[in-house]
Amino acid sequence: MLVFQDDGGGMDPEGVRQCMSLGFSTKKSKTTIGQYGNGFKTSTMRLGADAIVFTRAIRESKVTLSIGLLSYTFLRRTMKDDIVVPMLDFEVQDGQIAPLVYGSQGDWDSSLKIILDWSPFSSKEELLQQFEDMDSHGTKVVIYNLWMNDDGLLELDFDDDDEDILLRDQGQNSGASTKIQKEIIQQHISHRLRFSLRAYSSILYLKKFENFQIILRGKPVEQINIANELKFKKVVTYKPQVAHDSQVVSVKVDIGFAKEAPVLGIFGINVYHKNRLIMPFWKVLQEASSRGRSVIGVLEANFIEPAHDKQDFERTPLFIRLETKLKQIIVDYWKEKCHLIGYQPIDPKLRSQYKAALKDSGGPSVKIRHEASTAQKTGGHLSNLLPQTYDDEAAFRLTANRAGSALHSSGQGSMDSAGLEEDLVDIGSLGVLDPSCNEKLSEENLVLFTRREDLRQRDTQLKQTIGELEHELEETRRKCSQLAAELQLRRSQQQHYM
Repeated sequence: MLVFQDDGGGMDPEGVRQCMSLGFSTKKSKTTIGQYGNGFKTSTMRLGADAIVFTRAIRESKVTLSIGLLSYTFLRRTMKDDIVVPMLDFEVQDGQIAPLVYGSQGDWDSSLKIILDWSPFSSKEELLQQFEDMDSHGTKVVIYNLWMNDDGLLELDFDDDDEDILLRDQGQNSGASTKIQKEIIQQHISHRLRFSLRAYSSILYLKKFENFQIILRGKPVEQINIANELKFKKVVTYKPQVAHDSQVVSVKVDIGFAKEAPVLGIFGINVYHKNRLIMPFWKVLQEASSRGRSVIGVLEANFIEPAHDKQDFERTPLFIRLETKLKQIIVDYWKEKCHLIGYQPIDPKLRSQYKAALKDSGGPSVKIRHEASTAQKTGGHLSNLLPQTYDDEAAFRLTANRAGSALHSSGQGSMDSAGLEEDLVDIGSLGVLDPSCNEKLSEENLVLFTRREDLRQRDTQLKQTIGELEHELEETRRKCSQLAAELQLRRSQQQHYM
């Protein structure tokens, strides 16, 4: 089983009933992310068939204990037509725990029996023991009968890492071409978050909390701010046109190269909403493109609405404009900074300086070949990488002079130089994005989106009409069956009297 426990404010009897009800939510503020009232139910049921909640709260000096059971096993095996959620409440008075009955005593006793029959606890005393390790307030959620995969193993892996919970068989394929590169990728947060609860929760919140901590299997989770891990970071301000009558929205996009650049081509934009991660390492540009390689970004997009599962955003025109803007930001950054991690400069001025350095220099050729072989061993692209990576433009120019010396020292060096320069120019040309083409694609996307939304609305209306007609048909059938039964009864009574 899984146990989630906190020392927050807890829930009073009314609050825990709202929590266990489908579709109930009071979260409509600008700071909270929940709003649909289904997250707790769907998430617990995805992990296991059954969940029991223990919560302790203090409201107006009144201490209450509440227990609620959400059991798919119970509903399925008893073939219930309705979703039955048994609840128990207790009140602490003078250090004594007494039942708190809101309905009838019979209902309270029935709920107790169901919970004892369908939970891991066999007595009321065992249930109350679950509150002993709580502080004066807090909540404990126990999820049991965890789901298994097709091989009969738990979907969650608790054995491979004593300090983590892993998704079984999700971390194998890293897409690396060499052993060294594979090892580096497998340890990178962009790969581990797909299957590691510790990795995912470490970047789940954008801002670090002063009074909040996540403890996983006895060890605190270290919060990671991805923006602090970037090389050559730049902050770009984006002001989306939200609505004509609303206030101006300003969004800051932190963008830079991954600290592993250029060895690994990890890239993507991490989009948060109200401090919560929604889209990790979103590949705005195509994965096969060389421009944008190793570029990572971070932003908090509170002006767009997330989807119900909090794993994506609603595909609105506002979201499409954000996607278009992020593409342009990445391309502009790549054109400006790509030479700092060893790529051919796309800027014509920097490229001409590099070519001049190659022509005017001379020296031994050992170093460049050594760097090239290192790039091959670590999975780097030999034709796309300069001899070294650079921390700034001055270092780039100095190293370019050394590279020119190495490349022109022999005939073999000249051949390497020509091939390297030719390939790099090709890569550089890929970094140019036609703005007019970009705008046309954006306009076409908006038109297609509008058409799709119209079709969705028509489809929804048709489904609603079909549902109403089916309901009317069912009602008519029910009335017909009632009339037939009454008619049969009257006929039998007439025959009896005759």
